Amino acid sequence: MLQTNKLKQALRNGETVYGLLNSVPSPLLVEMLGYAGYDFVILDLEHVNTNPETLENMIRAAECAGLTALVRVPGMDAAVVLRALDSGAQGIVVPHVQNRAEAEAAVSASRYHPLGQRGISGGRTTGFGRLDLPSYFEQANAELLVAVMIEDRAGVENIDAIVSVPGIDLVLEGAIDLSQSYGVPGQAQHPDVQAAILTIADACRKHGVPFCAVPRLPEQKEYWLQRGVHGFLLGDDRGVAFRAFKAHLQSWKNPALP
Repeated sequence: MLQTNKLKQALRNGETVYGLLNSVPSPLLVEMLGYAGYDFVILDLEHVNTNPETLENMIRAAECAGLTALVRVPGMDAAVVLRALDSGAQGIVVPHVQNRAEAEAAVSASRYHPLGQRGISGGRTTGFGRLDLPSYFEQANAELLVAVMIEDRAGVENIDAIVSVPGIDLVLEGAIDLSQSYGVPGQAQHPDVQAAILTIADACRKHGVPFCAVPRLPEQKEYWLQRGVHGFLLGDDRGVAFRAFKAHLQSWKNPALP
């Protein structure tokens, strides 16, 4: 059944939150992330072939572990947004948002009348009927989080129009895709890319919309904290796991001398 969105509440209160992008479609791994202490997870449908039943079980695992589960949909497709939210996701992340109309579509697909046009269903989101529909509509409109990713030059150029859309709750940067859009593919630290990210963050601050940074260098966390940013996406679980596995193996192959 729909729960209080602890991530949305924390962002509203200015608390610092940490999340991971999930690239390994496993309920067990999602549950581990919750018990490890992360605040939120973004379950990826853009680059990962997760089937609907597994996605629902991953969301269920997040609920069990007190972890806020968002779903990154492949694009602005109202039908996909609907299925993710009906599965119990506490919000969506829409990639490659480039203009106000796309941001408005994301909000409309995620919220019920009078704030949007999301299709109506019951099921697990209402506790299979424990929560009546009018109450659920009101709570869902208040609790579900709508996030957009800015990953293209056009999105940067239209950022003020995007973040001024009522109902946009969070903005994330996509430096790798931005690097391609700015003609320097793969160079996340390129000055043009970093300037674009700062433009995004400045627009968010101006319009009172939380910005989620993706620190890729140790000093970048403090950089963003000093600018009033409190949301951090710390890479993806696949990369974290791979590095941990390599370090674990090397610790046995090449133990430190006493």
